[in-house]
Amino acid sequence: MARQLQSDKILFGSVVVLVLLGALMVFSASAVMASERYGSSYYFLIRQVVWAVLGLALMVAVMNVDYKKLARPAVVFPALGLQLVLLVAVLFRAPTHNAHRWFSLGPVGFQPSEFSKIALVVFLAYFLDLRRGAVNDPKYTLAPVALVTGLTVLLIVKEPDFGTALAIVLVAAAMMYAAGLRLTYFVGGALAALPVLYLLVFHVGYRYKRILAFLNPYADPLGAGFQIIQSTIAVGTGGIDGVGLMEGRQKLFYLPEPHTDFIFAVIGEELGFLGALMVLALFAIILWRGLRAAAKSSDEFG
Repeated sequence: MARQLQSDKILFGSVVVLVLLGALMVFSASAVMASERYGSSYYFLIRQVVWAVLGLALMVAVMNVDYKKLARPAVVFPALGLQLVLLVAVLFRAPTHNAHRWFSLGPVGFQPSEFSKIALVVFLAYFLDLRRGAVNDPKYTLAPVALVTGLTVLLIVKEPDFGTALAIVLVAAAMMYAAGLRLTYFVGGALAALPVLYLLVFHVGYRYKRILAFLNPYADPLGAGFQIIQSTIAVGTGGIDGVGLMEGRQKLFYLPEPHTDFIFAVIGEELGFLGALMVLALFAIILWRGLRAAAKSSDEFG
């Protein structure tokens, strides 16, 4: 008899609640702006709901597939090749906000770097499982991992998208640690990465300005520090229980991109400390259940 796949109801419920809360807050944060720009208060809400429905449908479909079916060369290597091709191709697209991150097909857009996160995790899980007992071998394990991860990160930095590149490096490092890589390699890798990080951060003007603005936003309150100041005003205004859903004011053309980059500031203002804490708690539950699933896995790939 085939093994019946079991789902984690707590993990599933946390994701669904976050998706529903996200759609609600996107509407609250964007209604006025959407009406002003597109003539409909529901413009961003409709897009969010469509993607939420598609995402939830895909999630349910994937939940009914045994993850071990991913541990096949016919799945791993085409996915890895596709993500590299997409990362190269997107560099030749017209820039959006001075970055080559998006493919757009009419109203639909996606970032190849998001697919890279999934493809690279599956590849590393598959490859490290194959190299069980030889994870610390520089030639047969570390070199291929460094090549694939490094090329992926290099292409994403080129877009440029430094945040996603850094996240991928940290995920890859965590997977290598879980596979049993010696700490000496982490120390050596970190020391080798320091000069690169220094050049990428302190010798790239806009990144350096962001760090200075983060450390002291009031040094340039109408320029580099404006976004941080407006977001802290929003969170501070919310207090313990918030000013009420749809009642926030900072989203009214003070916060840039209130329905995307600064959605958490809107949550803090309208739902207060308790609402913000609830969102953080939901993410913490996802982390907890994910670590629990990993710990209970019966194989190295899982």
